[in-house]
Amino acid sequence: MNTYLDCIPCFFSQALFAARQAGCDEEQQKKVLDGISRLVPLLSMNASPPENAVPIYRIINEISGSADPFSGIKKQSNSAAISVYPDLLKRAETAKDPLLTAVEIAISGNIIDYGANRDIDLAAEMESILDQEEKAVHRESRELFNIESLRSALAEGKELLYIGDNAGEIVFDKILVATISRLYPEIRTRYAVRGRPIINDVTMEDARATGMDRLCEVVSSGSPAPGAVPKFLSPEFRELLKSADIIISKGQGNYEALSGSGLPVFFLLRVKCDIIARHIPADRGDFCLIRESSLSG
Repeated sequence: MNTYLDCIPCFFSQALFAARQAGCDEEQQKKVLDGISRLVPLLSMNASPPENAVPIYRIINEISGSADPFSGIKKQSNSAAISVYPDLLKRAETAKDPLLTAVEIAISGNIIDYGANRDIDLAAEMESILDQEEKAVHRESRELFNIESLRSALAEGKELLYIGDNAGEIVFDKILVATISRLYPEIRTRYAVRGRPIINDVTMEDARATGMDRLCEVVSSGSPAPGAVPKFLSPEFRELLKSADIIISKGQGNYEALSGSGLPVFFLLRVKCDIIARHIPADRGDFCLIRESSLSG
């Protein structure tokens, strides 16, 4: 997916928020914005937004002196999600359709995104996820929510690569990974994290803090971007992409990076911006489970 003009003001908004999270004073915040202003003419509109985010966050890291400005937010998100994990896991285990329920729970967790949604009331979101009152699942649309296609792929597959998105959200991914392991015990699952901290994206540290590493094998994609941008992936991870029968790609950043890749990808995401809504196409707020082959964008 290419970068759109609408993404550029979003880059500035993200950068200002990140600089403040890093503890930058107003002079440093201005330097961050000045640096990005000089960078904008150099950004390729043919590159994906996550690819263009890399030099932007490099500026933030250099000026702030912080390699992980969102460290505190990530720990808070993981802790909040862990607190509701037992209830949500039980809900999936006792559901009439455990896979469907686990998918819905996993997508619900996609709201924990400080890149696309910086005004998160984490406590309210946890309550909403637990109550499942605001689901926007288009079950009548096989294009937007194709659970049967995922079910068929899992029944036939042997190697699943699950590409994670954000801290906190990883706990809800655990419910889907655990459900798949229980329903399809022959499948080998690997869960992929970012190569280094960027925004509140999931890293190896988050996988260990939330126990994902005790549920399945956790691997690094090598990507320093907020998404599995092909040019940044490690050689080892490229081989995993090639060998996987099924790839679950979580969140908007991974959608932006991998849509149009031709890989056997199922995109799980909650639509959080108008650009993604137009690209899919879907409505803002929709829960989507989309197979790569069904995309026309």
